[in-house]
Amino acid sequence: MKTEIITIGDEILIGQIVDTNSAWIAEQLNAAGFTVVRKLSVGDTRDAILDALDEALATSDAVILTGGLGPTKDDITKTTLAERFGGRMVRDEATYLRNERILSARGIDYNDLNKGQAMVPDTAVVLQNLHGTAPGMWFEAEGKVVVSLPGVPFEMKELMTAEVLPRLLDRFGRHRIIHRTAITFGLAESVLAATIAPWEEALPSTLHLAYLPSPSQVRLRLSAYDVSGNEAEEIDRQFRRLEELIPDYFIGYGDATVFSAAARLLTARGATLALAESCTGGALSASFTAMPGASDYLLGSVVSYSNEVKAHVLRVSEHDLKRFGAVSEPVACQMAEGVRRLCDSDYALATTGIAGPTGGSAEKPVGTVWIALATPAGVAARRFVFGQLRAQNIERAAATAANMLRVALQHAGVGDL
Repeated sequence: MKTEIITIGDEILIGQIVDTNSAWIAEQLNAAGFTVVRKLSVGDTRDAILDALDEALATSDAVILTGGLGPTKDDITKTTLAERFGGRMVRDEATYLRNERILSARGIDYNDLNKGQAMVPDTAVVLQNLHGTAPGMWFEAEGKVVVSLPGVPFEMKELMTAEVLPRLLDRFGRHRIIHRTAITFGLAESVLAATIAPWEEALPSTLHLAYLPSPSQVRLRLSAYDVSGNEAEEIDRQFRRLEELIPDYFIGYGDATVFSAAARLLTARGATLALAESCTGGALSASFTAMPGASDYLLGSVVSYSNEVKAHVLRVSEHDLKRFGAVSEPVACQMAEGVRRLCDSDYALATTGIAGPTGGSAEKPVGTVWIALATPAGVAARRFVFGQLRAQNIERAAATAANMLRVALQHAGVGDL
């Protein structure tokens, strides 16, 4: 079954708020087996709403709208839908009485604007909103379904879960769709595509591959639509083949990151970690401590942003700081060794670089980062040049450091600890 999502509100179009509703609704619809063919945002005007709705109904079986159901004059979704589907406005008694109780408990006057929220087209099935004053509405015409939901996320989610999805499943039946996503790190999208081309070309015709790149990783999604057989098992089998093809670049599935992959290996090996950060300014530490269980392996972190802290806390040679500069291989290695010694950890990571947008030179352009990894077997560092954008450089440096640790742990034997 094809569905479309329309979010309504000038505040979305001018960037005053971010539309998170359509992403969440799309996720729920896909999980229930419904295909989302388009998401669209329109302003609070009659013509925009009607044009979008007519276009959606021409190609989709069901349309979900959110927004424009408030008590003020700029919220016109309800009256526009009444015009589109005919009928007259009537008072829904359940909504009227519930809203009276809600507003009375809040000490808010139950004025005509609030009372107006209980008025609904008599061509709609009212979906009771237990967490707000604007009810949802369900319309049916010519075999199609249109659902109007409030734009407040927690109200919309409750109505979608309790009312809309069960009704859609009853109305159209369940069509099984499977999506599974594998996470890779360390290969640019084009390089990854060339590397796994033989695997991709050999995929069964029932599976569809999508590349989802981001600055720090590339996700690979395999999808199967109108599932009736063993497509789920086939997706698992294909991803196992992929993992064997690119073992050093395969992170995991779903929400996996280089940080969670490294954390899993640290925990499995009973190993500990310490961190010394300069250019990443704590981003590496924050990424690890954001995950539950970090206290099992992370012993400590030093944000050594100044040369004085590098020298006095991490015992980096002042001579090397002057001779090579803070952004250099010797300094990165000494930072990693220093924090490993300070925390008495098995492993240590260090980052030092030029995040930008200023501070670069011909020899060390903006985006230059040295990352060092200290292990029981010794210390080594690598130089990277990421780009011109500060936030992106910090993100990439932190993720690359975690990946260096992950690869080392993946290839380390228990006797290496």
